[in-house]
Amino acid sequence: MIELVESQTVEFKQVWKDEYLKTICAFANTDGGSLYIGVNDNGQIIELENKKSLIETLPNKINNRLGLLVDVLLKQKEDKEYIEIVVQKTYAPVSYNGKFYQRSGSNTIELNGGNLTNFLLKKYGKTWDDIAEENFTLDEIDLDTIEKFKKLAKDRVPNIQREDNLEELLQKLNLYDGKYLKRAAILLFAKNPQKYYIQSHSKIGRFLTEVDIQSSDIIEGNLIDQVDKILDILRLKYLKAYISYEGHHRREKLEYPYEALKEAVINALIHRDYTNTSNLQIKVFDDKLVMFNGATLSSEVPIEKFDKLHQSKPFNPTMANVFYKCGFIENWGRGTNNIINQCLEYGLPKPTFEYAWTAVVSTFYKTPQKTPQKTPQKTPQKSTKEKITHLMQENPSITIASLSDIIGISRDTINEHISNLKKENKLQRVGGRKDGYWKVLDAN
Repeated sequence: MIELVESQTVEFKQVWKDEYLKTICAFANTDGGSLYIGVNDNGQIIELENKKSLIETLPNKINNRLGLLVDVLLKQKEDKEYIEIVVQKTYAPVSYNGKFYQRSGSNTIELNGGNLTNFLLKKYGKTWDDIAEENFTLDEIDLDTIEKFKKLAKDRVPNIQREDNLEELLQKLNLYDGKYLKRAAILLFAKNPQKYYIQSHSKIGRFLTEVDIQSSDIIEGNLIDQVDKILDILRLKYLKAYISYEGHHRREKLEYPYEALKEAVINALIHRDYTNTSNLQIKVFDDKLVMFNGATLSSEVPIEKFDKLHQSKPFNPTMANVFYKCGFIENWGRGTNNIINQCLEYGLPKPTFEYAWTAVVSTFYKTPQKTPQKTPQKTPQKSTKEKITHLMQENPSITIASLSDIIGISRDTINEHISNLKKENKLQRVGGRKDGYWKVLDAN
């Protein structure tokens, strides 16, 4: 018996077959490993008839078919001989008959689709968001989002607001590869990123059961705008706010902690595998909120470590760097821990993180909220004008288009309400369209 078990780096075969070249290919593409010939699945050594011939022919066959130099060793234990083929990890991708393989546990798997794309990019030291998109031009950048970013980034990049040259700004953010803008620039700042990556939108739905949906919203646009849109739609349309009083002061408290939801949304957008054709889906139930986010996990940060302190391994590091500069990320590697702690401090159960069907599934659980004086009540429905002024107070730079998307009415109707608010001396526009902001004079 060999005192080993089959694993990601160990494989047993009773006889040699040329199809086992794909196992050697997989070892080279993963962490290296040893293929034992003349050993059964239980690790028991059996008689191998052609071992001397294999010792002579296998090194050349493996080199000719895979381009690999391996050690082919004749080994002996208790008067029984077997062969060990020792494969080292390679830093260039290795293919067998035009296909690529990797090890996953004790299995050899063929790489396809997004998994193959990410494997090849990683082997060449690139990430998906760092690749240039030759068809995307500077004219397709949304200047309103650029101005929004500059305001958000002023604390971490103090001189950013004085940068008036758009191309130089994007160069400083590492969003150019030579003369072409990168995929990250499209997702972060494009007027219409869905033109290039249709799957980059997000969905929110109210579910009565796992299959019965009551209402839904699709959130499009670039990722910097999507953060605010998703959170605003969740707060105004899908989540209840509980009311309590401290003396004469009225307090509103969402079902789930706002900062935890924000952290989860930002994590999802940054770590999404955009080669995955699914989109970010947020399902709101009576007793829980579930986020499904297509992702490829790093082997260094498995799902089991999400509730522990772990190193940061952003799947899209170029985008993550921009999110950090605009203050969306506070401490890399602590996002899931912050979410857990905020929920526990809120009096809610610990959220859970699972990996299923190539998606990270984050679940927030709800418990009844208690107030000091009386049973929580649902927030009274706001009028359209109240919704507009409320959003403007929270984000004075908000655009007509964003107001239309969040509230769910046409831009013409939004403009009509704004005109009436101005006539009623409840609203004032300060500055121009690009650099101005809304000043709410009277929200009542």
